[in-house]
Amino acid sequence: MHKNSRVKSDNDLISVSLNQNYEEEGENVGLWSQISSCFAKNSFAACSCDERGRAIDEGARQILGAIEEAGKEGYIVGGCVRDLAMGKVPHDWDITTSARPEEMLSIAALRGWQAIDGGGRRFGTVIVVLGGENYEVTTFRSESYGSDAHRPSEVSFAGTLKEDLMRRDFTVNAMAMDRSGRLYDAFDGLSDIAGKRLRTVGDAGERFSEDALRLFRACRFVAQLDFMADSSLVEGMESAFPRVSGLSLERVRQEVDRLLVSKHAARGMDLLVRSGLARCSCRIKEKGAYTEVPILPELSHLVGLPQQKEFHKYDAWYHTLAVLEAASPEPLLRWAALLHDVAKGMPGIRAIRKGRLTDYGHDKKGAEMARDILTRWRRCPSFTEEVVWLVENHMRFHFFANSPEADAEKWVRQLARDHVFSSSEAMAESFLHLKDLCKADIIGCGRPLSATEGHEAFGEYMAELSRRMPVTCRELHYPKDVPALLAPHVAEGMKNLLFRVQNGNLDNTEEALHEAALRFAKRHRD
Repeated sequence: MHKNSRVKSDNDLISVSLNQNYEEEGENVGLWSQISSCFAKNSFAACSCDERGRAIDEGARQILGAIEEAGKEGYIVGGCVRDLAMGKVPHDWDITTSARPEEMLSIAALRGWQAIDGGGRRFGTVIVVLGGENYEVTTFRSESYGSDAHRPSEVSFAGTLKEDLMRRDFTVNAMAMDRSGRLYDAFDGLSDIAGKRLRTVGDAGERFSEDALRLFRACRFVAQLDFMADSSLVEGMESAFPRVSGLSLERVRQEVDRLLVSKHAARGMDLLVRSGLARCSCRIKEKGAYTEVPILPELSHLVGLPQQKEFHKYDAWYHTLAVLEAASPEPLLRWAALLHDVAKGMPGIRAIRKGRLTDYGHDKKGAEMARDILTRWRRCPSFTEEVVWLVENHMRFHFFANSPEADAEKWVRQLARDHVFSSSEAMAESFLHLKDLCKADIIGCGRPLSATEGHEAFGEYMAELSRRMPVTCRELHYPKDVPALLAPHVAEGMKNLLFRVQNGNLDNTEEALHEAALRFAKRHRD
């Protein structure tokens, strides 16, 4: 698999625009513009073989050429063909070939290319290093599955390209193209791209039962590609649910993370929850034993949950999806958006007061639930605590933003005294994240972007207050001689200065801190 070296990613979750990959390629910019224009105006199928062939990465073209010269078949396959058909720059280039692994190693050696056995005996893969990039070249193969929920129990080499394509998950990923641009589409992947439809190769139940991770990949592809799941795909999901228990948490987490930061995350998450997949459990191996990990059953009760129409246009689940999609595509904000109302409708939270539906306390309870979810998902503590803080404080932010009389500075001072954050800048950044979450929350209520202007201004104000509020002694603006003045009570004295600044009784300036230090020292001498 070839990874473009210029793509900056966050856990391989960030996509790039069409021309971004080529901005330093000179003539390739113009070439890709021509190709993408052709793909957009006509269709991938209507473009000439030459036009399609010219869109193939140069390194992949060289490898395909070497394979053909050796008398073997070679094709780009899978996601790169799908991306080309959709007018996108592929992020990676996978190659399938009739050449056996040992033959591929010989082909590479004759060209002076570095080649690495990437599991040739078991999986038929050779990694060719060309131009500083890695290309996965895999022999035509077929697979059979056993007890393992993800990995095939047996891999055998296939004789034809069609046999190789038959083993793949979805029709849009089961297309191949040779160096000349000739397209091989045995399962109508192009038709499904045109119809924005995700469909499995063959029977959906069989494909999902072979590899249960495909259930999560289906949800992710719906989100990434902006496709609708074909009815046959949805109907085939449930029969494979028992296999999910054999999947590792790491695999599931990776797929869900990639789903959440997708442009159309709401579609993928809706499929994950409404299908019942979120109520399944995977597992994690720790200290030699497997532990069951529920995926996201806490979300299921939100589906169809009514809300007070005065404030909400949608039910709780559609509201959550709308907030999710309105939030910035960052893992932190998307997880906070997904979980911000997770406690609505829960016993002890949902009530009817004066004929109105209420969920008082859902922010606090939701924070507890978010901590439980992210902890069992083995998220790092800092990420977990940040999401928990956003969920816990989103209603408070709404209140302060809508209440001019509320003492916002008091809120910041309290956070600083309680050492909730490691620094002033960390506190400011969290308020900016909270601002973005609450803006998405407003949009998710069915209100226009203009309704968020007050929250935008308030969030910037809170960030500025935070930057001026010291959280640690290091952020006090004291002159160099202050520690000497406080000796031998330096630690106590500095804490006193910090506390007084945080309470608003002392300015964080050199002059004010110097005078306060002198008075502190005098009191302790007397």
